[in-house]
Amino acid sequence: MSVLTIELVTCYFFSRLDAQQQSVSIAAKSLNHCPSTRSYSHRILKARRLSSLVVAKMHSVLKTVGAAATRAFRQNVRCMSAIPPPNRKPDLPPTKLFINNEWVNAVSGKTFETHNPTNGEVIAHMAEADAADVDIAVAAAREAFELGSEWRTMDASRRGLLLHRLADLIERDRAYLASLETLDNGKPYGDAYAADLALTINTYRYFSGWAGKKHGQTIPIDGDHFAYTRLEPVGVCGQIIPWNFPLAMQAWKLAPALAMGNTIVMKTAEQTPLTANHIAALVKEVGFPPGVVNILSGYGPTAGGAIATHDGVDKVAFTGSTEIGQLIHTMAAGNLKRVTLELGGKSPNVVFGDCDFDYAVEKSHFALFFNQGQCCCAGSRLYVEESIYDRFVEASVERAKKRKVGDPFELGVEQGPQVSQEQVDKITELCKSGTKEGAKLALGGAQLGDEGYFFQPTVFADVKDDMRIANEEIFGPVMQIMKFKDIDEVIARGNKNMYGLAASVFTTNLEKAIKVAHELRAGTVYVNAYDVFDPAAPFGGFKMSGCGRELGEFGLEQYTEKKTVIIKTQQKNS
Repeated sequence: MSVLTIELVTCYFFSRLDAQQQSVSIAAKSLNHCPSTRSYSHRILKARRLSSLVVAKMHSVLKTVGAAATRAFRQNVRCMSAIPPPNRKPDLPPTKLFINNEWVNAVSGKTFETHNPTNGEVIAHMAEADAADVDIAVAAAREAFELGSEWRTMDASRRGLLLHRLADLIERDRAYLASLETLDNGKPYGDAYAADLALTINTYRYFSGWAGKKHGQTIPIDGDHFAYTRLEPVGVCGQIIPWNFPLAMQAWKLAPALAMGNTIVMKTAEQTPLTANHIAALVKEVGFPPGVVNILSGYGPTAGGAIATHDGVDKVAFTGSTEIGQLIHTMAAGNLKRVTLELGGKSPNVVFGDCDFDYAVEKSHFALFFNQGQCCCAGSRLYVEESIYDRFVEASVERAKKRKVGDPFELGVEQGPQVSQEQVDKITELCKSGTKEGAKLALGGAQLGDEGYFFQPTVFADVKDDMRIANEEIFGPVMQIMKFKDIDEVIARGNKNMYGLAASVFTTNLEKAIKVAHELRAGTVYVNAYDVFDPAAPFGGFKMSGCGRELGEFGLEQYTEKKTVIIKTQQKNS
């Protein structure tokens, strides 16, 4: 499977009959930008049904945009019939704790509710882990990691095969998992199926191939010695995942750790625990030995804190807010755990006057609004060159007005609810601060409807760098647009923030693109693109956006210890 390129503009094209001529240009350019017919955009296209009227019109229009675009379009239409309908009431997975390949109640007997963000109703009561349960899970993980255990003596190729089989089972249950994710998280079913599940499956398959290929070296040191290095697993890894991409974030952590032979105690987000428990059931079905993977549902201060401070945990990996990441970094210092943190962001998206205007508007819209704006690397500081600023603001507002918000199980819906009322309240408060501090509220700014946790697509213009909405991570569908004059100014402003997770630049000038990409302090910089994710490409942040990297070969290094072995020999020969 190729690069999971975010090219939702082609999807928007099909739904925008009132702006057909503008969308033809966007769709054609987007199709030409796609590096593969199996890229992310094509998966999203499966999730959006086309009316026969639009298809008929498109076939006639595509005659004018070239054979390559026409071929890609036709293949997309064929692919779209492959997505199965959602299940609005999927069977629930076990709601207990998964420890030592068994489902058990919390020691305390406590449970907590998980809610459907579309209507606020209770979906299930989950076992609530705390320190006592973490102790049991860590003990199981340590036993599985003992020398001579089934897991420690397993061939690396066998570990890879187990991961590959896990990916196969996730593929088998893809529609079920997408439905469950939509129910528990609120993201559109089409996006869950075409995006989250695609990246999840790809991640397990990618790291399955690394299991037997990451190894040490022989080193020609001086003297009569034979020296070599070996890569060993770190040990018991505590992992804490967020609620915005539950399946994908679970895969980003489980897959590299298991490929390198570690054992795991994972705490899922209390808002979205369901899909992780189904993955746990698949872990057992595949045949991972008991104790290798342990999945706990619970709260951060109790279960998460117990993992971070536990002396039996050798490493902790956390994805979430910078504030909690700082606490975990401190809590992990007791036994000097290795720490990987993927934290918040306030990513600058720089749009120059020489950009492909319509394409930049669409991609900037997606960079902010994707996943209800609940994306750590969202392009949430939008800098637009003054020569096109007014026109860009107007076009961005019009695009946001057309954004379809509603039932996330309905194919064609672009935006579902936020994950919780707590998130809605936070977004609302920050929007009020934007208005109070003098930003121009061009659209939205309030909760939407009387049921569920929906929020209006929102656009602020004339935003200044010192405003809260320009500095704090909103984590919602709120676009902030700022004006700049020249390249050096915008680079300086882009770097004047505590975060450094991602950035982007839209321009047709290669020298500008390279200068911005090299001088912005961010872990990932997109050029004429946004949110391109692939398991082979490392992801992580500069500054307060975290430490360490996930994905790619760099991600494997976070889960290995390097050991040097030096042997005295009678005589060394070259």
